[in-house]
Amino acid sequence: MKCALVVEDMPESQEMLREVAQAAFPGVVVHGAADVASALQLLGQHLFDLALVDLALPDGCGTAVIQALAQRHPGCTIVVASLFGDDEHLFPALRAGAQGYLLKDQDFDQLLAQLRGIGAGTPPLSPAVARRLLAHFRQVPEAPAQGDVLTPREREVLVQLSRGISIAKIAAELGISRHTVGDHVKNLYRKLNISSRAQAALQARSMGLLAE
Repeated sequence: MKCALVVEDMPESQEMLREVAQAAFPGVVVHGAADVASALQLLGQHLFDLALVDLALPDGCGTAVIQALAQRHPGCTIVVASLFGDDEHLFPALRAGAQGYLLKDQDFDQLLAQLRGIGAGTPPLSPAVARRLLAHFRQVPEAPAQGDVLTPREREVLVQLSRGISIAKIAAELGISRHTVGDHVKNLYRKLNISSRAQAALQARSMGLLAE
């Protein structure tokens, strides 16, 4: 690490983060900014290898700095340094381009160890943040395959529809009313996010319901 950026509006916290960065990477030159505007200005003046960015800044959110860093300095390791570890702060920061997330209320040695891990390829994450991430992904159910969201009858209608058969003929072949066939068509269009017979044929083929 040759050059680092610390974006923090509290002077004591900025100095602490500066010291942690210098201890983790001896010889690194650290530039400080207390708000979004001054941080963005520094991006045009220096090439940063590391950035420690607070999220709650006087003139906006630190995610604006994170996004700009990710675009202009793709080789920079961007780490959030915040007091907030909730989903509302964590996930927008990660989506913006942050590669790590540290809670500033940890002691100096913990922060130091987490930053030093960057050199070994370890994402700098506070333990509480890592647990939050694991809990979040445990709660997300696996998305069903598209074919699994359709009922057996809807799959039958999809095949007939894909072959260009009219609603009336589908109803006659399946022994149901045209109104019921129409309901099935609306349901499968909604579930598969399609709006035409051509799209229906493509979906049916991708689901293995039609011969190539």
